Amino acid sequence: MKVHHLNCGTMRPIATPGGLVCHVLLIETERGLVLVDSGLGVHDARAPGQRFGPGRFFVRPRFDPNEAAINQIQRMGFDPHDVRHIVITHFDADHVGGLADFPWAQVHLTRTEALAVQHPATLIEKQRYLAPHRAHGPRLVEHDPAASESWRGFAAAKELTDITDGIVLISLPGHTRGHAAIAVDAGDRWVLHAGDAFYHRGQLDDTNSAPKALTAMERMMAFDWPKVQANHQHLSQLWSTAEPDVLLVNAHDPQLFERALRTNPAQ
Repeated sequence: MKVHHLNCGTMRPIATPGGLVCHVLLIETERGLVLVDSGLGVHDARAPGQRFGPGRFFVRPRFDPNEAAINQIQRMGFDPHDVRHIVITHFDADHVGGLADFPWAQVHLTRTEALAVQHPATLIEKQRYLAPHRAHGPRLVEHDPAASESWRGFAAAKELTDITDGIVLISLPGHTRGHAAIAVDAGDRWVLHAGDAFYHRGQLDDTNSAPKALTAMERMMAFDWPKVQANHQHLSQLWSTAEPDVLLVNAHDPQLFERALRTNPAQ
């Protein structure tokens, strides 16, 4: 499978030098195209208040339709209708804003995240899961990684063979109740998209270089902070071993995004 790295949402949070990206994977498979996360979409640019909420005043998204996945896919020469599956790390606005641009696609997520979206229990859940992202009636396909196997030391993982071989949904709750990472077999290596399991590479490499405003936001938004810390520790171990057959990326670090572009043979 070929993996393309797309920035589907530039954001400029306060006190965050370099800003943030919305790192989306576009995967070419024998059965069509697959997205990992969808970033911000065309509809977000038209109604940012309804579709992003007051958080937009802190993270300050650009809301550029040219960055929407559907428009980037068209510029790459693909037919957007070939995007038949979208696998999401979680249901926050900056990860699912583009779902409405692909209403025909199946949306894959953990069963726990689907439950949180449909039955929010905490104040933060009620604020983060916005109704406009589900107004188009997305076809949710729920998965339970806890009932399956492990992947590279992560205790709960499920290969999504109903999509294709080589895409693995890994349970990493903490940032949200049912947050997940997604591992993709790109042939010469695995691309591990950790979503929002960490925000900045400085949280993994012992430099403590992550902007304080960013880490404060991470803690404020966490559904379960001890689990977020445990995820940091596990991912830090993976980072320190620097296994040559694993490319670790996340949703928002622009340097990790640029590194992925440089090392990606599909680009």
